[in-house]
Amino acid sequence: MAVTTRLTWMQEKKLQNYLGEKQFSLLYKASVRAISAKDLLQTCYNQGPTITVIYSFDRILGAYIQENYHENKPVRITLLVLEGTEISRCEIGPRLPHCFYCSWYDRNKISNFLIDLSEKTVKMSLGTIKELKLPENQKISFQECEVFRCEDLLDTRKMKGVTELRESLLSAIRTYKPYRDLVHQVRILLLGPTGAGKSSFFNSVKSVFRGCVTHQVLVGSGTTGTSEQYRTYSVKAENDGSPLPFMLCDSMGLSEEGGLCMDDIHHILKGHVPDRYQFDCMKPITQTNSNYIKFPLLKDRIHCVAFVFDANSIENLSNEMVTKIRRARRETIKCGVVPLVLLTCVDSMDLIRRGDIIDIYRCTPVKLKI
Repeated sequence: MAVTTRLTWMQEKKLQNYLGEKQFSLLYKASVRAISAKDLLQTCYNQGPTITVIYSFDRILGAYIQENYHENKPVRITLLVLEGTEISRCEIGPRLPHCFYCSWYDRNKISNFLIDLSEKTVKMSLGTIKELKLPENQKISFQECEVFRCEDLLDTRKMKGVTELRESLLSAIRTYKPYRDLVHQVRILLLGPTGAGKSSFFNSVKSVFRGCVTHQVLVGSGTTGTSEQYRTYSVKAENDGSPLPFMLCDSMGLSEEGGLCMDDIHHILKGHVPDRYQFDCMKPITQTNSNYIKFPLLKDRIHCVAFVFDANSIENLSNEMVTKIRRARRETIKCGVVPLVLLTCVDSMDLIRRGDIIDIYRCTPVKLKI
């Protein structure tokens, strides 16, 4: 069974960001190893920067060594205390590493900081306690001790892996073939509240495959958004300019007042709405419209719906908006179309950093938003 940390995602993220966007790799866990300072130190020597994490009830204590160290190299330690969302710190040292862990070393020589694994206590001087804003108790008991190697989130090795993954995904998209070649391009409808970032998302997708920044779709904000027409956008490959096997369909945004007429959604899904159709928020398209597609082919229909939301404002949707989204989702399922969720602006969420974008949907805040 894999050994896992007791840190919650939020606690780990707070410490990682405080130390400058680090990634933690668990090296040592006292409850599954011999309770020995010697064992701990031998495990952590020459591992690069490390942080020792002490779990004391609802408080997290950390001892961060920023440099690679070995037995005979004095080091400085940054002490951290995490309580809730607040972090206190102080600097101690330089001293030899074993001076911070009580084993064979004379305990009485340590005055400002000591981790005693055998007694499961942390001992600190009054000066250190005051600097860390702790209660004036020179001996703090703990339940667990873990040590992590601290690595840069985006080191050369990881960036190489990201590049390889990116190329693999782009290749898979370029070579994708819809089922039995029934259609040449899958139609993906972007549907969501005004200002959620539907048009910006299309521009980003096109820029990725074009190999340079493009702005084909107007981006902005307003009560009805910038998309007032139904538009179908084909994306072309960078190398030969051939169309990729998908097409993004942009529509007017949903809004409490105005916005896309809810009855238009059924007609869009069924393929009755032509490209460049000008929406009327007061009434839906009808068969009497001169451009109405009376007998749409399979290629004209929507094959997938991506419900687009701004990750930073999804909790603030009004009851009216939630009702409209639920109605749109029911209509999507009724038409046999697969609904997806697409979150925009996740890179600007609190605690999310560059390294998280690699595997963004595994991040706890993003999971909660979805």
